[in-house]
Amino acid sequence: MGSYSDRDQRYNSNKNIPANKVKPDYTVAPSQSRLLALRALYEVYYNGAYSNLALDKQLRESRLSEEDRRLATNIFYQAIEHRKKTDHILGAYIETPPDNIIVCILHVAVAQLLYLDRIPDHAAVNEAVNQAKLYKKQEASGFVNGVLRQLLRDKEAGKLREADRSDLIIYLETEYSASRDAVQLLIEAYGPEEAEEILSYRPENRFETIRTNLLRSDDEATEAFLKEKGYEWEKSAVPHCYRIFKAGNLSKTKQYNDGMYSIQGESAVLAAMAAKVRRGMNVIDACAAPGGKAFMLGETMQGTGRVYAWDLHEHRVDLIKAGAKRLKLDNIRCSVKDATLLRNDMINSADAVIIDAPCSGLGVMSDKPDIKYNLTRARLSEIASTQAKLLDTCSEYVKVSGTLVYSTCTLLPQENEEQIKRFLDSHPNFKLDEDCSYLPEKLRCRVNGGTLQLLPNRDGLEGFFIARMIRLA
Repeated sequence: MGSYSDRDQRYNSNKNIPANKVKPDYTVAPSQSRLLALRALYEVYYNGAYSNLALDKQLRESRLSEEDRRLATNIFYQAIEHRKKTDHILGAYIETPPDNIIVCILHVAVAQLLYLDRIPDHAAVNEAVNQAKLYKKQEASGFVNGVLRQLLRDKEAGKLREADRSDLIIYLETEYSASRDAVQLLIEAYGPEEAEEILSYRPENRFETIRTNLLRSDDEATEAFLKEKGYEWEKSAVPHCYRIFKAGNLSKTKQYNDGMYSIQGESAVLAAMAAKVRRGMNVIDACAAPGGKAFMLGETMQGTGRVYAWDLHEHRVDLIKAGAKRLKLDNIRCSVKDATLLRNDMINSADAVIIDAPCSGLGVMSDKPDIKYNLTRARLSEIASTQAKLLDTCSEYVKVSGTLVYSTCTLLPQENEEQIKRFLDSHPNFKLDEDCSYLPEKLRCRVNGGTLQLLPNRDGLEGFFIARMIRLA
């Protein structure tokens, strides 16, 4: 078996230098798609980057073919998805932790060897060796080769290290690469069996969703466009939405640039639908970026009224502005604003307020797998505090008989049902609205006293919570 203990010391001098700062050896030429995955992975593991942002940055700066971009994306997300499980397996061959770049090289290789079935084993190992040579020279390449060859032998013999099933928490934490706190919180909320179903859920076929802009197009035109492009698609149960499989980059088409459609998750569409907006309304989207719900509200009001789209960060507000310009929505008013701070000039001014609150994100962890191993109880407490401030502050803007919609893309009651109960207990001038007519028929059975909790493993949609409330006289 390979061991990091002795040989590791000879090439450990660059332990804390980022992957893009180590002087490469350009006589070695690893696959560019695997190198892209490696660099993005390093940013997530050691620089605290969000997985989607780290990958998007690398893809933007690359000149890879569409096929190589897909390969890089698949490798990257498989490595992220199985981070703790991979560490557990590699622990059978490791005594002393290697430096950071070698960890990432091994994780990129294991993603191909264990979790992707179309890449020859020898190709994955050779590319890992080339990556080690690129960053660390010969000593590290021999080490990487030895570890991966032993792993392959154990894989063939059925002897790969497995998670210990005798302790449920440790097993779920390791098998599904989640933090211990995330595992415990899900078990507390749903019980051990459903918690494992939630953690293990992966959509059988991944897809992106587009929503028709009814101001500039219609469903018939959208379907004609999808057929013309040769996409594999199906109509969603959510009105005017379409699921696209193996879509490529849907933001690069002429139809997208012309404002024919927006790319938006189905559950987020439902949250915007819950506001039940009409022509001429005054609406506030308090946590609006990247703007999908604000755009849908503006379109539903047929370009009339006002949608005030706020976000805390200027660069995210710029995304909303760009989207509104693309869609030619003149009724969107964007601004940088901390929505936890009250604006006295807007008290009692809004027909509807939407708070799509910052949250732990456990409802979308199949798309952003780093979420599940970063969650802690301390972080959850901070998030819940911010959510409470948003509700207390933004409710002040709702007119009498107006609507307050609170939504999250998470599954935990501390951020959802308990948050709403706390708010209603301290704000008797609001009540839950049990009218669920805005929802597709198949989802109405999921409404409980005016709140909706969607589970990805059960409902086939992003995990989402929606509460629709009315301000009383």
